[in-house]
Amino acid sequence: MPKMQWRYGKPCLAIAVIREDEDKMSNDLMRFSVAMPEDLLVKFDHLVARRGLAKNRSEVVRDLVRDALVEDECSMPGRIVMGTLTIVYSHHANDLQEKLHQIQHNYLETIVASMHVHVDEENCLEVIVLKGETGLVQDIANLIIGTKGVKTGRLHMTTTGAYI
Repeated sequence: MPKMQWRYGKPCLAIAVIREDEDKMSNDLMRFSVAMPEDLLVKFDHLVARRGLAKNRSEVVRDLVRDALVEDECSMPGRIVMGTLTIVYSHHANDLQEKLHQIQHNYLETIVASMHVHVDEENCLEVIVLKGETGLVQDIANLIIGTKGVKTGRLHMTTTGAYI
């Protein structure tokens, strides 16, 4: 049954979908429409095409919504997230490996695993997997990236899946 609500100081209609069991979320597909400028739609269709034959507009929209939900979850303080920190450094830098190992040993509960790769005669790449509260994961990544001798680093956080 439609009812009147106020948004942005203006009345609007809100239509509620009533379920017999409101505690259960259905995985049934729901249809909705999206209006957008034609040039944006053309660019979106190019994105759909680049994603491959198994993808269509609906699949790509679902992917984008999931990505937005993961990003939102990872930005919430206190959430438990997974992170991968990728760093590149010179293995000739003074005591750098020892410093990196010490940081990782200081956070054994958060650092789940690491993988070390020899890129060339000078450089190493390390991927460190972290699991913990968003702020702690970010702080540990910043500590490692900020260690003298680390050339570059990037943290990618994702959800554990608990709230998606």
